[in-house]
Amino acid sequence: MDATSVTAAGSTALLTDRYELTMLQAALRSGAAHRRSVFEVFTRRLPAGRRYGVVAGTGRVLDAVESFRFTSAQLDWLSDERIVDDETLRFLADYRFTGDIHGYPEGEVYFPGSPLLTVEGSFAEAVILETVILSILNHDSAIAAAASRMTSAAGGRPVIEMGARRAHERAAVTAARAAFVAGFTATSDLEAGFTYGIPTTGTAAHAFTLVHDSERDAFRAQIDSMGRGTTLLVDTYDLREAVRTAVEVAGPELGAVRIDSGDLTLLAHRVRRQLDELGATGTRIIVTSDLDEYAIAALAAAPVDGYGVGTSLVTGSGHPTCAMVYKLVARAAGPDGPLVPVAKRSAGGKTSVGGRKWAARRPDADGVADAEVVGTGTVPADLAPHLVQVPLVKAGEVVGREPLEAARERHVRARAALPLSATQLSKGDPVLTTEFQL
Repeated sequence: MDATSVTAAGSTALLTDRYELTMLQAALRSGAAHRRSVFEVFTRRLPAGRRYGVVAGTGRVLDAVESFRFTSAQLDWLSDERIVDDETLRFLADYRFTGDIHGYPEGEVYFPGSPLLTVEGSFAEAVILETVILSILNHDSAIAAAASRMTSAAGGRPVIEMGARRAHERAAVTAARAAFVAGFTATSDLEAGFTYGIPTTGTAAHAFTLVHDSERDAFRAQIDSMGRGTTLLVDTYDLREAVRTAVEVAGPELGAVRIDSGDLTLLAHRVRRQLDELGATGTRIIVTSDLDEYAIAALAAAPVDGYGVGTSLVTGSGHPTCAMVYKLVARAAGPDGPLVPVAKRSAGGKTSVGGRKWAARRPDADGVADAEVVGTGTVPADLAPHLVQVPLVKAGEVVGREPLEAARERHVRARAALPLSATQLSKGDPVLTTEFQL
């Protein structure tokens, strides 16, 4: 990839912290920059009360690694700002990641200590990828974890992502992607649809009703434009009158009505009864209005056919990050020496475990996940069929790219293989313990 194509694709090289490059400069001077090194992404804990995490953003990480190329303009800026010296600039001008990356495939679940991503290469190559990898995985996995709880609570009813107006415009696009991985059926965000092929949906807001002289005029205009299968928003004025008018205008073939305020459980029952009395037995009821996984679960017994979720989804339902870290766990003893485990030792629960690791999801006799086993060295024969990591990059070439639908299908399988208590919304410990075999 040359400088022109990097510019067109969008370089990710400056999506990083300054200290990544100052470490690189110092390591080039000391000679440590070219030592073979292994970095690992993991989290020490799940957010309070969460039973499992969800890996999302892997595909975006692979794109980011490919696009981690410094353009001439970026190098000029680094020079003008005196952020790094000339030797480091020369290294960055030719930078290409030529190492290997293994990791949990997108859509997979994880637990404290799971080696989510293993990055192996020279220290110089690998260390400067830290920030961009963490920024993607921390954000996308937080969204996916919240989305997974929501789709589980929905019990098979469709859930629509509609949080674009509650997030940074670019974060909204990646949030829609992560939500789709974890089971959301569609998004309101057109950029997400264009970029990632996610189905899009949306009809009208309260403003559309208010701009017309009457609710009947608004409904007629929408149906004339979009057909009888559209979804009419029925809580701008009087809900009961709106439902009656909607069926009068559209007939019993009306696709759906949307309720966006009030006691959703009570109103859903009332609207369902009214629709049935009017002969619109096939008209669906969609509910929105600041929903989260708990509100969705509370609506399980209500005659609701689908949900729209915004704010809680794009903010990770109270946990907008996963506290993932990127740590050096092994390095060569010399230029061509074997790998030696290294680990941070500190107080306050921020220690790490050294050594290049493998991970296996051990099943019980019924095929249900029993433990997350993480080890170093040789993989035991009984665990070899259950390894979780897969190759993602080999010798600098991406080998793990896959369609987004594959990650979505994987998540369904991974969540279904967990103990039933994994989907409980009550606070509790991770549903699997992490066993270390070091």
